[in-house]
Amino acid sequence: MKVMEQVPRADIAACFSWQYQPTTDTRLPDLYERAKASMWNASRDLPWETPVDVEALAEADGSRHVGLAAGDISGTALARWSRRNWIEFAMESQNWTLSQFLHGEQGALLAAGRLVETTPSLDAKIYAGIQAADEARHVEAFSRYLDTKLSGHYNVNHHLRTFMFDLLSDSRWDITFLGMQIMIEGLALAAFGLLYQTTTEPLLRKLLKLVRADEARHVAFGLTELQCVYPGLTSAELAERQEFALEAAIRLRDRLLRQEVWDRLGVPRAEGAEVLRRSSAHHAFQNSLFVKVLGNCERLGLLDFRSRWLREKLTQYGF
Repeated sequence: MKVMEQVPRADIAACFSWQYQPTTDTRLPDLYERAKASMWNASRDLPWETPVDVEALAEADGSRHVGLAAGDISGTALARWSRRNWIEFAMESQNWTLSQFLHGEQGALLAAGRLVETTPSLDAKIYAGIQAADEARHVEAFSRYLDTKLSGHYNVNHHLRTFMFDLLSDSRWDITFLGMQIMIEGLALAAFGLLYQTTTEPLLRKLLKLVRADEARHVAFGLTELQCVYPGLTSAELAERQEFALEAAIRLRDRLLRQEVWDRLGVPRAEGAEVLRRSSAHHAFQNSLFVKVLGNCERLGLLDFRSRWLREKLTQYGF
């Protein structure tokens, strides 16, 4: 993976707003006030002195990972795995998961900067600015955790990378909201919540608690803006947003197959991914992540527009 990559240039026009009078809609100003009151410092407000025994945590978590593939591993390399192999899988999965969080947070940082430039609403520009500060803090915190408490970073997952590149290459500012605030941030919010519930590591729990509070506001920001915009779109434009949401859901689902973990553990990527696809436990995990994301798509009117097109397509794809 390259150290630096440039997103293909999008034909994007910067947008000034000269309307500075207070708005009658207080939702974004209220979110902005909450964001200012909740600012935290990644260096000072997290207990970085906390020792983290990654192997002990993985040992305690090993049974859950064995259960993830139970009944679906016959005839594969995983059928010969010992408990030690599953502990290594748990350790690598934690590293991989937090690495993908880190990469997603950088994508959100770039998207927030894009929204400052392109969204027509001054209230939205101001909130996107404070979101950019949130995302910078998240990048700092996850990167430090990976470097000092785990064994470094995994490269960005291919499916996540290509989706973020396509998203940032799109000139439509509302697509930035849909792709980042609703899909990526919404999925991350659910993932942070599940990991917060399952991990016993106190430093990570504190980090996740702080990040979750920020992400909840970011998703609310996206919903607030798009609920104002979508009623004014044409049928053809809404259909395009449905198709975009479907493609986003498929890509973000496929990144959960942990392709990079299988590579590191010497398991053929396709074989490992297929084990997870067949796993009822993984399917339940996947759906628990997407339930709120799809609920927000419903609140935006995307699920049932065009005779329930998106709802039916998602069902066909196993969501």
